[in-house]
Amino acid sequence: MVEERVLFEMKFDIFLSICHTPVEGEMPSEREMFESFFEQVKAADEFGFETAWVAQAHLSTEVQKNNKNPVVPHWNGEVGLCTDFFQLAHLVFLSTKKINVGSAVMSLLTHGGPIGIAERIGSFITLHGLKKEENRKLRIGFSAGRFEFMARPYGIVPRDAVEEIAWPALRGQIFSEACEIFLKLLNGEIVNSDMISKTILERKLFRSDEDWNRVQIATMERDGLKEMPEKIEIPKRYEFEDVKNIPQNWNRDLLDLILGSHDPELQKKVNKIRPVKTFNLSITPPEVIEKTHERMREHYHPEGGSWKREYMPRTIMVFINDEDGLSEREKTEQANLEAEKALNSYWGALEGTIDPMKVSKAADNAVIGNVEEIAEQIVERFHPEDCVMTWFDFFNHDSKRVIRNMKAFMKKVVPRIEELRK
Repeated sequence: MVEERVLFEMKFDIFLSICHTPVEGEMPSEREMFESFFEQVKAADEFGFETAWVAQAHLSTEVQKNNKNPVVPHWNGEVGLCTDFFQLAHLVFLSTKKINVGSAVMSLLTHGGPIGIAERIGSFITLHGLKKEENRKLRIGFSAGRFEFMARPYGIVPRDAVEEIAWPALRGQIFSEACEIFLKLLNGEIVNSDMISKTILERKLFRSDEDWNRVQIATMERDGLKEMPEKIEIPKRYEFEDVKNIPQNWNRDLLDLILGSHDPELQKKVNKIRPVKTFNLSITPPEVIEKTHERMREHYHPEGGSWKREYMPRTIMVFINDEDGLSEREKTEQANLEAEKALNSYWGALEGTIDPMKVSKAADNAVIGNVEEIAEQIVERFHPEDCVMTWFDFFNHDSKRVIRNMKAFMKKVVPRIEELRK
């Protein structure tokens, strides 16, 4: 009897940051940044990456440094330049042949909020799907947004003293409310705010008893209560009568949704409405990753079929050196130098100081070395059914080199991974 060989199933995506910040004194123009992006995404399509994930940004991180509470006070330039994912995605689809396009990740609290974004998705896919043979997906990664200052101009601010004190927990509940509206509209439902779950604050949403007690006391003072409330209802953020987005009859098979949150309850909630996958975009402990897979196997919406590991893309920075004229040892040495320099620059820009421990932890979220070493590290760290979201342009404005690294990875590393998995 011939033993059946298990097929190699690991998926490889690519993350493109369009990060407009100085690297070793080099600061390309915005035009040059976009030209490099399209050069790289076309190469990614040619080399066989499955999805091009584009970093999302809203409003200037440079200007926010002058605000009262800047979130990245030492960052030079802009964290990203893609502020209108839909226009960019149309151009990517027009200039490529096989690759899917994804947002990583879009803030659901900006740009008109959940209603406006849902409508734009329907409009986009209506046009994208006009070509009957079209099967490439628009993959929408969505979240509350990494940087809070980007949502505040859209009205996502505390409305009274209770909300001010409860804000760290309440902001997540506002996102939950937005998710429910967003997903129901994408289903083609008629929606009004009375159909959306109430926002109830209680102890489990807060990190400590002290944080919860402060909210309870503020509520007592506001409402003239004599006892500490165990549950506090917060008025809805979005108030509206019946709405339904148009166009209505677009091909929902061309849409893929990915939640940018590790909140277990939210992951379960959204999957009661429609199939929603989840992201792993940060340095997440292996036990959290496995618990997420276990939870999603149980709660993933049945219309999406059985849960697969590839449904949670895992980001990895790739510092590969396969340059001509170097020995394998020299390639390893150069890759390590390149990784250290890039990670130091990153943390210095984020915080203004270089923390060796954080650089070390960030290196754990990277693969570094020559072709053989990169292949071995991926085999060691990842399950053969994972989806790996590779990041090559991390603090690197040399587009030609980025593309050479992409090519070495797909043409040399991936075949070597297949050999090692046999």
